[in-house]
Amino acid sequence: MELLMAVAIGILFTIGVYLILSKSLLRIVLGTSLLTHGVHLLLLTMAGLKKGSAPVLGQADTYVDPLPQALILTSIVISFGVTAFYFVLAYRSYQTLGTDEIDSIKEEKE
Repeated sequence: MELLMAVAIGILFTIGVYLILSKSLLRIVLGTSLLTHGVHLLLLTMAGLKKGSAPVLGQADTYVDPLPQALILTSIVISFGVTAFYFVLAYRSYQTLGTDEIDSIKEEKE
């Protein structure tokens, strides 16, 4: 299972880096979003994919540590807010400058 997760993480990182290196603001925002999802999967995989029950007393002999899932859930909420903020900034930039190409934005700024 860890091998499958490692392949999925590698694919997410590859696509995310490819999108970040493009010249469109929308693709850059989507690339950062894919990178954060790759990091979430990486952290979950490094915490260990264990089988067990929820940590409720008296249910089972083996329990799963809930801390990695709680940290990833918090990170997902924060990355969703940051991605929404990036989309608003990109939309405002498009409204003001009339383009979402990075080269055109640099030329108009100078």
